Parts: sequence; C-alpha cells; structure tokens
Amino acid sequence: MKIRTFERVASGVTLLAFMGWSTAFAQQSSKPNVVFILADNVGYGDLGSYGGGELRGAPTPRLDALAQEGLRLTQFLVEPACTPSRAALMTGQYSVRNGLSLIALEGSPYTLPANAFTMGELFKSVGYATAVFGKWHLGSAPESLPTAHGFDEFYGIPPDISWDAATYPATIALTHSINEPYEALLKAGPQIVEAKAGGPLQTVKPFTEDARANIDNELVDKSIDFMRRQKAAGTPFFLYLPFSMGHFPNLPSQQFKGKSRIGNYGDKLMEGDYHVGQILDALNQLGIDDNTIVVFASDNGPQGQTAREHGNQGTPDMGNSGPFRGELGEVTEGAIRTAAIIRWRGKVKPSTTTYAMFSIMDFLPTFAHIVGGNVRQTERSTASIKPTSCSAAQP
Repeated sequence: MKIRTFERVASGVTLLAFMGWSTAFAQQSSKPNVVFILADNVGYGDLGSYGGGELRGAPTPRLDALAQEGLRLTQFLVEPACTPSRAALMTGQYSVRNGLSLIALEGSPYTLPANAFTMGELFKSVGYATAVFGKWHLGSAPESLPTAHGFDEFYGIPPDISWDAATYPATIALTHSINEPYEALLKAGPQIVEAKAGGPLQTVKPFTEDARANIDNELVDKSIDFMRRQKAAGTPFFLYLPFSMGHFPNLPSQQFKGKSRIGNYGDKLMEGDYHVGQILDALNQLGIDDNTIVVFASDNGPQGQTAREHGNQGTPDMGNSGPFRGELGEVTEGAIRTAAIIRWRGKVKPSTTTYAMFSIMDFLPTFAHIVGGNVRQTERSTASIKPTSCSAAQP
C-alpha cells in the first residue's frame, strides 16, 4: 500500500505539491513544528464547521475559524474506539498489528510493544523536542510508556485508563464495593502521573472528579509552557495534546459550566474549543504559527444513547455523528468517520475541503515525508509480518 500524504488527498484542492517540495524543506535548518490536538469521542456532527456548533447549542468559533484557515477532511477515517485509534495514529499501522485492537484497561495484557515505532520516535530521530500531555491509553508497562517511545515529557492520566476513571473512588464508596474510607480509596485509586524520557511514572495527585473537571486547563498550560521553552531554545517541537474534550463524564470547569444549551457535553465542547484557541493564540504570540502544522482531529465517533449523560432536564447531552449512523464502538460509519482539520499557513490553502479518504494511520508517513524522517524503522514493530515494500511502513 502506497503512502498517502496531504498532497495526495488534497490534490486539486490545495496548491501545495508536498512530494519534492517538502523533501527540500526537510533539508532546511528550520523544520516545521507540529501540534496535534486529539479530541475524545467528538462526533462528525459536533463542530460548527461540520454542521453542528451553534446549531446544536454549543458554538465552536475557534475550531470553525481553524477550518477556514486550513483544510477540512470530510472522509477522515479512524478506528471505532480509543485505544485502537491512538495505536493507529502513533504507529501508522492498523491497531491489531501491535495487539491493540481492544481497549487497554488496567491490568489487561493490551499494551504497546517495546519494538513498536511511534510518532514520538519519528520526530525525536530528526532532532525534535517531543511531549504528550493528556491521555496515552496504550498501556502502562514500562516498555509501553510514551517516554519509552520517543517522548521527552509526559503528564496526564494513567496510561492504561481513560477519563471516566475519575469517578471510580466515588462509585466504589457509593456502592460499598470496597469497605475502605473514601480518603483511602482516593489514595489507592487512579493518580495523575508524569514522566521524563526513559524514566518511570511519578505520581502527582489523585485523579478525582474535580481534577477531571479542570485537567484540560493544566494540559493546555503545560503545552504552552513546552512550546515557549522550545522556542527559546530554538528547537523544533512535536506537541501531542490528547485532551478530554468529548469523553464522558464531561465535567466542565466552573468557567464553562452551563454555557451551552445541551448540558455537560455541550459545555465541554465549548471548553475544548476555547482551549484550542489558547494554543493557537500562543503560537501567534510566540511568532511561530507560520512555521507550525496544526492538526485537530477526533479519535472516533461520539457516544450516544448507550452512554447518554443526564442531569440537564432531558436535553440532548450527547455527541452527534452528523449524517452517519452509529456511535463509538460500533461497526458503522458514525463510529469510524469523524472530524479532522489541518492548518499550515502558506502551505495548505485556506478554506479548502476534501472528500478524499484519509486514514488516521496516514499521519505518521505524511509527517515523516515532511520532516525527512525514515518510516522504514516501523518495520521493527511487525516481528512476524514484514512489509512488502522497503519504501514505507505497511498499515
């Protein structure tokens, strides 16, 4: 299977010929920074630029503006759940090739192999500073951590669980599942963690419901600090920001509580849109937005009736898959087709849309082509199934 790049999927839509031009660019001293913002369970029909936004009761002005400034994909294809999609994004391969076609859970055997080659390692191999702030969800074994796969810095929730883990201690206390005081449950429960390249996880604080409501503020602050440090050092950077926008329980921070017309889900959409704006504003203030590729995407389709969030007088407090049937975890288009926006000022033509197929797996080889990385290293993640081509990793 040949590599798909932005140039191929946007042929006739953008004016950029990535093949050839980006190779020359990669040889220059100033390589583009890359900021990849990954939403969680945000559906095709949630953003204003995809038919949602204000029409649904949760305006997304910063993301709508981002779409106007870049390329909007209308046939962006992912895998139907968190771990599989994130594995596909990080490795450029189908999730099953690394044993991650099912959702990673605490204590489960589903974990990123030591020999998997990731996007973090790609950027690190060509001199980039790398960081991930948020949800890894590819396993907590030492060999599976982001800091074991090319990332210099990691801060976020435990790497083998998701955002709903913040409710575990309260649920256990409510149901008396474990006969322990609540403070003991918090101490033994999920913890926000951090790590540096090659080092172990360090516990920061309990991952409580309050921490869940405010964690995106922390993740964005850390992201902006990371970008500032790299700008000061003159180092190109890859920032991966998989924040909580869209995933239940959508507990908005106080600033956004009640802001939308569709309950907590809408509030969190508006909050996520605000955070994207903070990142974009920081790039502008640092004077590096012209040399930064910004990607916003969702990992899979939305949660709908199966996990509908209540508490707002019956309003539609759930995600929307737009014109497509189905939701998270299903074998339908609503699960595997979602939003993706790409901005690269001066390189990707503004206000463009493409219906061409583009997979979440295609980002890694595309970035490799742009920055001059060697995707052939991905062969080492397929111990028993070798690629048939030496020019690119096989999905």
